[in-house]
Amino acid sequence: MSKLKQKYLDKIKKALSDKYKYTNAMMIPSVKKIVLNMGVAEAIKDKNIIQDCVKEITAISGQKPIMTKAKKSISNFKLREGQAIGVKVTLRGARMYDFMERFFNIVCPRISDFRGFEVKGDGRGNYTLGITDHQIFPELNLDEVKRSQGMHITFVTSATNDEECVELLRLLGLPFKNLPVTVAA
Repeated sequence: MSKLKQKYLDKIKKALSDKYKYTNAMMIPSVKKIVLNMGVAEAIKDKNIIQDCVKEITAISGQKPIMTKAKKSISNFKLREGQAIGVKVTLRGARMYDFMERFFNIVCPRISDFRGFEVKGDGRGNYTLGITDHQIFPELNLDEVKRSQGMHITFVTSATNDEECVELLRLLGLPFKNLPVTVAA
């Protein structure tokens, strides 16, 4: 079991239960999955770019991604229905906790001029953040990376609102602007 999952089970569940006064243990929010998504607009012009992104997101996540395809044809963008325009991967279980631990402790400090992420969810208990350059991940060999690419990381939780979601992620270690990252002992 990863350290982060053990920390969640031992300390964070109790801290959340004490703060929000849950009447049932099943009401305590948890992270259900993490979705890594890379939209690749340049894949329309060069088909090899999508293969590079598949290789890079596989190295980052430890799992093979699926290709996202265009739903409609749009002639102004030279886009055809069914054309690959991105890659995404969904992490659950042990891989999810391992990714969170690496992301919070290794990747976030490597972001240049990083002051923390915005405290804004989607209103339903999920949190999405954007990374402008995927080269901050230490799993990538920078000699093989041909171009800089952004990505979205979505934390899907069982929380019912943004406040509970942000509190859960803060206690797990995600650095937010103007919020401390400590956990009650």
